[in-house]
Amino acid sequence: MYESFFGLQEAPFTLTPNTHFFLKSETHQQGLEMLLVALENKEGFIKISGEVGTGKTLLCRKLLNSLDESYVTAYIPNPNCSVESLYCILADELSTGLKPEHNASDNSELPAHSTGEKQVLALQRINHYLIKFAREGKQVVLIIDEAQSMPEATIEALRLLTNLETESEKLLQVVLFGQPELDTMLSKKHLRQLQQRITFQHHIKPLNREDIEHYISHRMLLAGYNGGRLFEAKAITILVRASGGIPRLVNVLCHKALMSAYGQGSKLVQGKHMKAAIRDTESIKSSIWRRLSWKFAL
Repeated sequence: MYESFFGLQEAPFTLTPNTHFFLKSETHQQGLEMLLVALENKEGFIKISGEVGTGKTLLCRKLLNSLDESYVTAYIPNPNCSVESLYCILADELSTGLKPEHNASDNSELPAHSTGEKQVLALQRINHYLIKFAREGKQVVLIIDEAQSMPEATIEALRLLTNLETESEKLLQVVLFGQPELDTMLSKKHLRQLQQRITFQHHIKPLNREDIEHYISHRMLLAGYNGGRLFEAKAITILVRASGGIPRLVNVLCHKALMSAYGQGSKLVQGKHMKAAIRDTESIKSSIWRRLSWKFAL
């Protein structure tokens, strides 16, 4: 819509988690480095937490793109499922990482069985695949996004999966990405065994003003912008306060502010354009009201 007006080759503030736009801000870079080091050291459980919109899914995809051929990854974006479903999904994900000759000989189509039988058979398949990959010298990593949505029975079954090991090392590593509700769930007494197995963890923090300015410049540059300053200082100040440093909200407001400036034929995004973006975004107004209410209560 406004791309050609501002000299852009693509929209810079889409909500899709595109690793092309990954910014090495301090909090995200620390998270990525921690993940790579923990996986290299073959730790059992690793956890990344953060508020909604802080970039957990983008970091998750960046991790997937950063792992070389010595890793076999299984990715579950929606883990709100039963124990049986978790095992079946994991078994199917691992089967896609097998060499063609192994995959062709493996019969993944199971006949009709009861729920308990399906669960046992899926677990047997998982164990079979893990041993194959270990013999090939490959590390298997299960990455779960939105982990806070997992039923407690399923997350306990996940812990039991990590008991699969050889005499010298674990056969499966698990990386959990989740909102702060995941921390609340793991703090429950009956899940303390899993909590104790999380040896590395990182919490993604909101961006500060300097980060946000860098974030905007970074995205604009990658989208093809080569002009002068596009967002005036007042617009940035308003953006920082309204977004709370949440990247997703920064994207929403910058996109709408650009639309507002374009509609008025302005080559500079001013404070009035950012205010118009805020008025047009219900979630932003609700967020601001919650923060103001909390400050008033304090």
